[in-house]
Amino acid sequence: MINLPEARVTVQAIGHEREPVVIIDNFTGQPERLRAMGEGAHYYPAGADYPGRRAPADPSYLDLRRDLMMQVMARVFGLTRGVQCEVAAFSIVSLAPGQLSPRQRIPHHDHSDAGRVAIMHYLDGPESGGTAFYRHRRTGFEAITPDREAAYAAALEEDEREYGPPPAGYPTQSERFEQIGAVEARVDRLALYRGRQLHSGIIPDPQALSEDPAKGRLTVNMFLFGS
Repeated sequence: MINLPEARVTVQAIGHEREPVVIIDNFTGQPERLRAMGEGAHYYPAGADYPGRRAPADPSYLDLRRDLMMQVMARVFGLTRGVQCEVAAFSIVSLAPGQLSPRQRIPHHDHSDAGRVAIMHYLDGPESGGTAFYRHRRTGFEAITPDREAAYAAALEEDEREYGPPPAGYPTQSERFEQIGAVEARVDRLALYRGRQLHSGIIPDPQALSEDPAKGRLTVNMFLFGS
């Protein structure tokens, strides 16, 4: 039987729209085991949406905190009928700034559905960066809901006409986006937020990025969905 450390839970309400971000520290009590699994995994290029490489991860370790997770899903995100894991992957941010596509140079949202919750499980400390949340200046949007998708897409085109293509580099505060909150990376910290929130990884030192999971910015990323 695993003796879990006491979990520390914090709930933040981000920005004007007060979207929730849940932080759970000491989630597993065994981050070294997860990191060893991540270092031994087989990675593949993640494609257009993620600036690096990914490998399948087993999400069953969430059951270590099953009761807590179900409480968070119900009380914070309103998912009371059940929750399933859609995707679970070890992830390594590894692209050099000049390799980023235009869409990877600005904050993004994962899905406009309110029932999709993203999980970031940090396996490194603050030096690896964390996750930042943004407001789109032209529209004031902080979360992209289904009824905002068309207006947001049109506003991004207006941004490009006015400012030109996003400069090469990982997303930061700019004339396009205002940072409205952040989660600092800490070992064995879990962050949960709706995928509709505009967000991006914080990359403090792009020169330190590596495809080697023993050296790189290693996290576990998951997407849960429910109703």
